Amino acid sequence: ICAIAHVTAKKMPHEDPDCKKGSVPSIRDPATRELSVVVPSYNEEDRLPLMMDEALDYLEKRQKRDPSFTYEVIVVNDGSKDQTAKVAKEYCKKYGSDKVRVLSLEKNRGKGGAVRTGVFSSRGKKILMADADGATKFADIEKVEEGLKSLQPWPKEMAISCGSRAHLEKDSIAKRSYFRTLLMYGFHFLVWFLCVKEIRDTQCGFKLLTREAALQTFSNLHIERWAFDVELLYIAQRLKIPIAEVAVNWTEIEGSKLVPFWSWLQMGRDLLFIRLRYMTGAWKLEAKKCN
Repeated sequence: ICAIAHVTAKKMPHEDPDCKKGSVPSIRDPATRELSVVVPSYNEEDRLPLMMDEALDYLEKRQKRDPSFTYEVIVVNDGSKDQTAKVAKEYCKKYGSDKVRVLSLEKNRGKGGAVRTGVFSSRGKKILMADADGATKFADIEKVEEGLKSLQPWPKEMAISCGSRAHLEKDSIAKRSYFRTLLMYGFHFLVWFLCVKEIRDTQCGFKLLTREAALQTFSNLHIERWAFDVELLYIAQRLKIPIAEVAVNWTEIEGSKLVPFWSWLQMGRDLLFIRLRYMTGAWKLEAKKCN
């Protein structure tokens, strides 16, 4: 299994050549915004408007209260087959392309690949990952911000604050089938045993990173689909980046792209390969430098 993991390991995905040419913003450049919000979107024409309305309403009100607060929302259209890009571009027209940008990938790369693309084009001092379904209340960004502050002083300006649904686990188990509960516990065990021991909920799509932490973790990220969150936190732990876990409000929204059995199976395989590929040296961590 170790040999298979080593031989089949993919090389580090390269950044978009246009980013290096300076045609779009790059995370390697100095920050020019207080906050960047990265929203990975695949076939989200129905759910995206609710999330964007809530997020932009909060961000606009916050900016009115504090004019020094600047932000951008980056919607990454991950090769959608519906009108996701068109819906997102309506927000560009309404709020201006300086506040809302849309990046479109020709082919679907997976949630991790979409987030990575948005992060590499971010201009914020802090970068928030937020799901397009709006399952987490956007105002809870203040909770993860407090989590980030609690980690100060940040070593080398690096810190991560993760939204967590772990406090809702008992209620969610009551609504799930025994089979799905078994899959959930099996996944949690593999995450704990193979990769990340200190975070109870690695999969909540509401994570806030300092710019330097985002640069170092996403530049080393290999997994581009569902298990990318686990590799991200595994990398953070290997780099000794402090991580806070903060309870957030969460509501299950219909339309999930996660297929219960096969997605969990794929994630289980990825978790094993994450550990083995780093252990055998197929994947190595490299420190990245800003411009």
